[in-house]
Amino acid sequence: MPELPEVEVSRLGLAPHLEGRRLARVVTRRADLRLPFPADLASHLEGRTLTAIRRRGKYLLFQFPEAGGWLILHLGMSGSLRLVAPDTPPGSHDHLDLTFPHTVMRFRDPRRFGLAVWQEGDDPEQHPLLASLGLEPLSAAFTPDWLIARARGRSQPIKQLIMDAHTLVGVGNIYAAESLFRAGISPLRPAGRISATRLALLTEAIRQTLSDAIASGGSSVRDYVHSDGGAGSFQLRCVVYDRAGQTCPRCGGTIRQVRQAGRSSFYCPGCQR
Repeated sequence: MPELPEVEVSRLGLAPHLEGRRLARVVTRRADLRLPFPADLASHLEGRTLTAIRRRGKYLLFQFPEAGGWLILHLGMSGSLRLVAPDTPPGSHDHLDLTFPHTVMRFRDPRRFGLAVWQEGDDPEQHPLLASLGLEPLSAAFTPDWLIARARGRSQPIKQLIMDAHTLVGVGNIYAAESLFRAGISPLRPAGRISATRLALLTEAIRQTLSDAIASGGSSVRDYVHSDGGAGSFQLRCVVYDRAGQTCPRCGGTIRQVRQAGRSSFYCPGCQR
């Protein structure tokens, strides 16, 4: 599933080409993805200028002030946004086109868990999908003190805490595993039993891991590609994620795989405590 780095890389790839451009045509090739496409999407957007593309968690927010609102997109489990030439034929999984005079932003989603919804008004975070989202981990508000306060007294494993989108957005399974490895913390350890010093290390590890992933173009494990069709490479730099049975480069121990809350967790029991 595309997580915060992949969505941010998509935003960075789209914004220079689309911001300030007038949208000529909206094409939907099915009635819905995870939710129905807005029936009046074309009448809202055609002929209107896209002024900004923002990100909130794993959502992309396209601002159309002349239309009085925002188009909110989520890539789901297999979605990607590509810029293609206007005469490029659509594929069987290409479900939505935003056509500009010089290019087309094409939403491809083989598994159809993505979505596109419309939010009226100046504040897109009033939409129910965004209203309950947690803190942005790359924001100035994500500090050691903030994480220490959230972890205090919690019996929940630390990995589940940092992956809870109502607490902290966008830290997916890959990035949680690598962040915990960098901080030397076991994903199984109860959040309330981690010292303030170690939580401070984890705060920085999460920031650095996400920043490194963005610089690497995200992780292309299955379907995710950049707006130009290229692939991310962070998955090639992972030390523990999907490395069960391999040797830990830090301590020489063996990386282990366990199940937590229905997901695989990868960690080194020798140097993650």
